[in-house]
Amino acid sequence: MSHAAPIVFVVDDDISVRESLDALIRCAGWQPEMFASAQEFLARPRAVAPSCLVLDVTLPDLNGLDLQARIAADGIDMPIIFITGHGDVPMTVRAMKAGAMEFLTKPFGDEVLLSAIRNGIELSRAALDRAAEMLALRERHGSLSPREQEVMALVVAGRLNKQVGFELGISEITVKAHRGRVMRKMDARSLADLVTMAARLGVARGARLKMPPTARRLLPHPKAGIPRPTTG
Repeated sequence: MSHAAPIVFVVDDDISVRESLDALIRCAGWQPEMFASAQEFLARPRAVAPSCLVLDVTLPDLNGLDLQARIAADGIDMPIIFITGHGDVPMTVRAMKAGAMEFLTKPFGDEVLLSAIRNGIELSRAALDRAAEMLALRERHGSLSPREQEVMALVVAGRLNKQVGFELGISEITVKAHRGRVMRKMDARSLADLVTMAARLGVARGARLKMPPTARRLLPHPKAGIPRPTTG
């Protein structure tokens, strides 16, 4: 799917670094946005576009590692590339364990950084695509009537049409009609496709067959050859 132009955010308190990276990023065809501090970056509204963050570890207010934790706590899925002139092993381990894409020590080659940015933007684009697909899936499921949602949950849990009818107190013909509408509204090409959608939505979890007593009398007794007793 199409997206807005990719954005590369840079947070570094060194103006010469920001100016250099701004020119480099523009030449690569991306849109750079520069920030001198973590607070400046946090004040910027979230961008709905493929993006990544080039982040210095040492900053005047909130340091880079703490900013990384803040971004994660806010639920923002953004690839982060750390750059620093004073890195050490514990710092690198902490950043990578927290999900950083790269930890680059200055000086580093332009192509090394550009390659990391390119990978970050691709990861961001894929995450946006998944989010858009999930939103569309939820909207399709939301378009189902309450009864259709019930039928879908039972069907993807492996219930036969007859069993669904028993549980919901409707005829098998009515179940088939609801099932057909579910397939159309969910844009499912097959039952397997519908099951996959339901798994992503979590709508079939905990589905249980709860047939009324009159329906249970129609089922065979658990011991083969012995008629199931009925009550008067």
